[in-house]
Amino acid sequence: MQQILPLDRSKQSLIQHKIDTKTKPLGALGILEGIAMQISLIQNTESPILSQPHLIIFAADHGVALHGVSAYPQEVTWQMVMNFLFGGAAINVFSRQHQIQLLVVDSGVNFDFPPNAKLINAKIAKGTAPFHLQAAMTSTQAQQAMEEGAKIVKKIYETGCNIIGFGEMGIGNTTSAAMLMSFFMQMPVVDCIGKGTGIDNKGFAAKLKVMLNAYQLHKDLAGKEPINILAAVGGFEIAMMTGAILQAAALKMTILVDGFIVTASFLVAAAMQPAVKEYAIACHVSEEQGHQKMLNFLAMNPLLAINMRLGEGTGVGVAYPLIQSAVNFINEMASFESAGVANKLY
Repeated sequence: MQQILPLDRSKQSLIQHKIDTKTKPLGALGILEGIAMQISLIQNTESPILSQPHLIIFAADHGVALHGVSAYPQEVTWQMVMNFLFGGAAINVFSRQHQIQLLVVDSGVNFDFPPNAKLINAKIAKGTAPFHLQAAMTSTQAQQAMEEGAKIVKKIYETGCNIIGFGEMGIGNTTSAAMLMSFFMQMPVVDCIGKGTGIDNKGFAAKLKVMLNAYQLHKDLAGKEPINILAAVGGFEIAMMTGAILQAAALKMTILVDGFIVTASFLVAAAMQPAVKEYAIACHVSEEQGHQKMLNFLAMNPLLAINMRLGEGTGVGVAYPLIQSAVNFINEMASFESAGVANKLY
């Protein structure tokens, strides 16, 4: 995997001066000023642009989904992929609204899809193994998934894209994400688990039992190589997204992070190469109870907190216009000097 370089901060003072001399009080645009600074640093320019924004949904099935951890049956994964392809999901609506190019990747769905121009076939296998009984995947499969994710992002980058968001679909993947959170943050499983797609108390108890069994099975991996933990309790879509995130940062793209599952993938990426955090924007905080804890651990401040918990990249879609506003103000807003407006006296 290509090495991620820390941000070049040689122009930081010039960028800050440009932000501070806009026709506003210092800091008056709040978080937007921080976004403008971050994207300017990523692009190493005082005049950043957002070029051909993309959002990739990685989809895969999980063996653990057959053991009572989700309110929905496994076939919903492939059915929702079809919904994405035919434009009927929430993320389709938001992507159309903001002119974001949407692509769907079959990372390991338990279904054979007909050819579709919007679907990238990168299937590793038809779902992972149940990780409370054995490793979800082999280390070779995890590495293969990461490499496929990197290839997909590199191809998109070569079209001129410099800002990319990630989403996911996979029944059972909140369980996988919670397991990754437990291992990488060294937190008890019970503090990581949530209700995912909306399981009842009986389902919650079943999910907790599966996770506790999984932790006992794989506990010797705690503190070990990230890819081994990823292989043990991850998903093909999560592994592929991890490789995609790392490649995007290595290519100096701005990365837009969605909810709980995408942040779990980002957690793995950050454990592998901590500099990846400098290239990422957390778009929202999910209602899934572990998400804020992950964001705190990563020292990431979410742009939005609007009680969403849908996944599929919807947080990226909703937050994108705020990111556009940050770039637009630094480029288009007048300065005190250019507008002939008196600046603050003291």
